[in-house]
Amino acid sequence: MSRYFISLCFVFVFAFGTAQSESDSLATTPKDTIPQIHKQKYGIRFGVDLSRPVTQLLAEGYSGIEFVGDYRLNYKLYIAGEFGNEKKTKQESLYNFTTSGSYIKLGVDYNTYANWYGEQNSIYVGGRYAFGTYSQTLNNYQIYDAERYWNDSDFPQGSLVAQEFDGRTASWLEGVVGIKGELFANIYLGFSARIGYLITNGNRDTNFHDLFIPGFNKVTDGSKFGVGYNYTLTYFLPLYKKAKKPKKIKEEPKIEPEIEE
Repeated sequence: MSRYFISLCFVFVFAFGTAQSESDSLATTPKDTIPQIHKQKYGIRFGVDLSRPVTQLLAEGYSGIEFVGDYRLNYKLYIAGEFGNEKKTKQESLYNFTTSGSYIKLGVDYNTYANWYGEQNSIYVGGRYAFGTYSQTLNNYQIYDAERYWNDSDFPQGSLVAQEFDGRTASWLEGVVGIKGELFANIYLGFSARIGYLITNGNRDTNFHDLFIPGFNKVTDGSKFGVGYNYTLTYFLPLYKKAKKPKKIKEEPKIEPEIEE
């Protein structure tokens, strides 16, 4: 019995010594300090503005469509743009008019949101240069009369013959803030608010100046600013992957110990 007990003790000591040596070997082996590099997806995101078809259903006299897209340049920066067409008929107090035309906007977006690995969500700010070409049609109008003695309930009728003013152009700068979030795989829902500033608009000095510019929105006297928004549904088409360069860690200078003489 003692012989078996002694043999068992030898086996236990041998196993313990082997495990201890492996543990010491792992402890003395230097760990891999090279950081793991993750590759980010790069590609084109394109889609449509949802607000314009909805407005077309709810608002009488309006039709329009806008296509949107962006292309990722680096981890934060995107080339972005919009292209669209709008037609709007509106009744004012003295006249009825129709504006119809197209526009294009090109610029950049800067993503301020830090994504987890594999995400493409964004909270961004950006800018656009926009150009539009369109026509204005004065459908009918009434004449303003301050002394309406014989007809105090309404203004006298001016003309019922439509007058078209075509070949009009305008350009403006646009500031953008917005968000884009992934609903499903590669499907994104977004919202952006915009404020535009007219650069060129040579139609203010004509007999019938601009009241609405496609892509810019309403034009008011004494102001060059316009506001707008969109709700987008887009699809991201990945084209390739690119590794994000790791940040360089500054090495602190080594302080050598002073040697006393």
